[in-house]
Amino acid sequence: MHGRARALTVAWLVLLTALQVLAFVLLWRFAVRTEHGQLLDTIALTGNSIGQDRIDGLVGTVLNAMSVVSLLAATAVIGFIALIRRRVALAVVATMLVAGANVTTQVLKYLIHRPDFGVDPERAGAGNSLPSGHTTIAAAVAIALVLVLPPKVRGWGAVLAAGYAALAGVATLSAGWHRPSDAIASLLIVGAWAAAGGILLMVTQREHAQVESADAHGRSVALLGLVGLGLLAVAAYALRSTDEVLTIPVEELNRPRLFDAYLGGAVGIAGTASLVMALVLTTVHRVVPRRNG
Repeated sequence: MHGRARALTVAWLVLLTALQVLAFVLLWRFAVRTEHGQLLDTIALTGNSIGQDRIDGLVGTVLNAMSVVSLLAATAVIGFIALIRRRVALAVVATMLVAGANVTTQVLKYLIHRPDFGVDPERAGAGNSLPSGHTTIAAAVAIALVLVLPPKVRGWGAVLAAGYAALAGVATLSAGWHRPSDAIASLLIVGAWAAAGGILLMVTQREHAQVESADAHGRSVALLGLVGLGLLAVAAYALRSTDEVLTIPVEELNRPRLFDAYLGGAVGIAGTASLVMALVLTTVHRVVPRRNG
């Protein structure tokens, strides 16, 4: 890779890291620190009860599969794949991504204070829930796996991995464990760690690393990007619709309004997962070249 291409890639990754950190801060300040944001989250979370009994089995299966043991096992498999490809630095960075994102989530969950505006008295005693630990586990494992996969299967692997991360985030909402902002915040944390890990891989990359344009996976990037933007547009519309009924007490809202808010939160989570994965995929062929030199 030429010096200029390397510098541009590093600059792009630095920008991605900064933008996702900034997006996290803005989301936290709005969703947690303002009454307006708490109301929107509470309405979406209350809407999860509609049709919940129909998906309880799937939600339970997805969430019960995530534990400390499964996280360690998945991390070990990811590291093993990188090592059999003779990518020691990649194994280290992939492991760092999974561990760093999860530690960051747990520390932030402990440090962030959720003011009580009287919006959600039933859950006030539980305190802060942002970010979501389960969503972080799923997203970190999904992105780390995409980094270590061979180029031939990386494109479709990224699509499936984004779907898994989105499913996990929506499951936490459907189970009533987390608000939409909790899951979205987790995805941004993992995305920031992935970009930062990419910078580290670029720094350790040898000068004669071979980058193949065929490994760029343009179709998968376009698919994930378009799906992500489309879902976020739907979420924005639902958010605007919910914004019109904030003066009505949550317990007095009708089922269509509650379902719209819940659906908006769910597609917002899925859209963020797709977009974060698309951003990872835009540079992965340079960050993890076919031949590392």
